[in-house]
Amino acid sequence: MSVPSITAVRLTGAAHRAELPLLVLGPSLGTSATTLWGRCAQELTDVFDVVAWDLPGHGHNHAVPEEPFTMAELAQGVLRVVDEILEQRDQYRGSFAYAGDSVGGTVGLQLLLDQPDRVTSAVLLCTGAKIGDASSWAGRIGQVSVSGTSVMVSGSAERWFGHGFLEREQATASALLHALQDADDQGYILVCQSLAEFDVRDRLGEIDTPVLAVAGSDDVTTTPEMLRTIAGQVKDGRYVELDGVSHLAPAEAPSVVARLIRQHVLGEPEVSDEPLSAGMAVRREVLGDAHVDRATANATDLTREFQEFITEYAWGGIWTRPGLDRRSRSMITLTALIARGHHEELAMHLRAARTNGLTNDEIKELILQCAIYCGVPDANTAFRIAQGVLDELDNEGAS
Repeated sequence: MSVPSITAVRLTGAAHRAELPLLVLGPSLGTSATTLWGRCAQELTDVFDVVAWDLPGHGHNHAVPEEPFTMAELAQGVLRVVDEILEQRDQYRGSFAYAGDSVGGTVGLQLLLDQPDRVTSAVLLCTGAKIGDASSWAGRIGQVSVSGTSVMVSGSAERWFGHGFLEREQATASALLHALQDADDQGYILVCQSLAEFDVRDRLGEIDTPVLAVAGSDDVTTTPEMLRTIAGQVKDGRYVELDGVSHLAPAEAPSVVARLIRQHVLGEPEVSDEPLSAGMAVRREVLGDAHVDRATANATDLTREFQEFITEYAWGGIWTRPGLDRRSRSMITLTALIARGHHEELAMHLRAARTNGLTNDEIKELILQCAIYCGVPDANTAFRIAQGVLDELDNEGAS
């Protein structure tokens, strides 16, 4: 038996984490725990003790075994490190929730089959009961054997991300592709070999743990049909499709994936089986679930179609365009709102600007610029609103 060494990556602060239920996050081939799950995990650490793990030769895991390993052995390696964490929590051999993307999802399926009493619920993203075929994996192994993982960067940039993501989220995409380039060649090859042999299509009916299967509508590697099959064949499965997302859902739509995990694991309001539009995904990522949930809940027969219009055309039609990044769109939006005196919208978009990466100093410079070109009274009001919003955000971050 060749059980690989797995490295755990703690994504929860030390305070009170042992009091929270344990959530284990699994990576996609060629990614690291932090690049794939970092932004999504930020929206989970208030309700979970979040632990991700890195594949052999990936991310923080520099251990690469000499011998090949099966998916069952990889899952056993993950379970070993999870048991170490549970022992630290005085819960040795306790239970935990699991979410995994791609090979992280296949490990999830293996755990559900081998350790059904250990996993309380599972969110399986962009994965399959069998991924690819022997010839495709042999071709990939041959490429990496000759040229290293850097040879996979160009093709992965096309497969991993939905339309426009590379241009829209350059920093996130770059970090993920650098993680692929930095992955150890042999570690990558060994995971490919494990995936080439993995096939549990005839065993899905054995799984009775609640499973949420999440697909990206644009994913050509693990297609929506593969996730629908998982949801349909396990005993307690649900399916959600993310519109405009490809293979790395936790990085492409971190807020939406975080919300789905919270709903599925904690039993919050049920997720819809309908595809989540790109507009709704971006609206939630930028404005936050709380704001969007309030807007949706407060919609009436008079306003509901307007809310749908805003989601489709403003967020789906404009904010998802690749020509500008979200920081730039936030700066343009703040300027327009200051100039037009839309103060309620200004407060909302100040919060969004911080989400999109603007600093307090950058917001100050933007308002000073508006003082010249929009007018001092408008800038004076904008500073007053900004002071209140930014103080509130900074206090939330400190608490």
